[in-house]
Amino acid sequence: MTLDQDPIWTALPIPAFLLDADDRIAAINPAAELFMNATIRTLRESPVFDRLAVDAPLDEAFARVRANHAALFINDVEVSPGTRAPVECNLQIAPMNDQAEHVLLLVSPREIAGRLGRAHSVKTAAKSAIGMAEMLAHEIKNPLAGITGAAQLLSMNLKNGDLELTDLIVAESRRIVKLLDQVEQFGNLSPPNCKAVNIHDVLDRARKSALVSYAASMRIEEEYDPSLPPTWADADQLMQVFTNLIRNAAQAAPRGGGTIRLHTFYDLSLRMRHPDGSGVPVPLQVEIIDNGPGLPPDIASDVFEPFVSGRENGTGLGLALVSKIINDHGGWIAVDSVPGRTVFRISLPVAPKPQEDDS
Repeated sequence: MTLDQDPIWTALPIPAFLLDADDRIAAINPAAELFMNATIRTLRESPVFDRLAVDAPLDEAFARVRANHAALFINDVEVSPGTRAPVECNLQIAPMNDQAEHVLLLVSPREIAGRLGRAHSVKTAAKSAIGMAEMLAHEIKNPLAGITGAAQLLSMNLKNGDLELTDLIVAESRRIVKLLDQVEQFGNLSPPNCKAVNIHDVLDRARKSALVSYAASMRIEEEYDPSLPPTWADADQLMQVFTNLIRNAAQAAPRGGGTIRLHTFYDLSLRMRHPDGSGVPVPLQVEIIDNGPGLPPDIASDVFEPFVSGRENGTGLGLALVSKIINDHGGWIAVDSVPGRTVFRISLPVAPKPQEDDS
């Protein structure tokens, strides 16, 4: 069995690199492909020092591991794959007993290491909370409708001072109903009805809708690759994703408006890994970029989890719903955020040839 067929190797949640005697890349796991934004096909036999920038003397560390046949740990170093800013990581270097002079390099980004310990409990609690909210939503909405109606009837015979109180009751009741609608929508999302879809058609619909409503003060720029083939998706659900991300970008805009850039391109190197180790290409890339203040650092790694929000009175369900829809489409969504630039990147599959031709 090769490493690519080893279920433990493919399931490792952190980037792993197998290096030969000359410190060239012999194999990487799926997590490393995502970290490097490249496949093993493009990285194989490349010197690791040409692909990874590490703020530590790795050559000395490799030599010690080979000489002592013992693992070595290096904590709190900056690592960059060359395609984005460095991230703080912990490194583990270990000898491969069955392969002379080969070493295994494990790169554990601090944010991933911190999340792994709490991921299961967070997701379990979130699912339980959503399930309970779904059960209660209908029962809560009925009395809220009665409260809203009663407040509106009272307002007909009240003076200005008391009208403010009834208006507050109506406004807050409607806000709660809106939240409950989002909870129900999150739990009741149907599987996507996929067809061949032109990404740019859906983006244009979302852009036009935004410009006449919540993004009226924004400038929305288009940077499309016109040669992109159709994706295999539910157009309405994809519209929901783009609308949600553009709305978030508009809400994060600096005072007086800002700029949102819609960028599409093709990247054949990206693949989604299934639990069985098989890979599916997701080459169609959509980026929604804004020049707002960026995500709060304390929630940046958890923004796709339910009930995580950086806005006051935010529900934390919008991005969780976006992530769920993209996952249901066999795609991938990620975010990269620094002050002045936030990029949500969606990777989607290409429509199968027969459906593409029929459409």
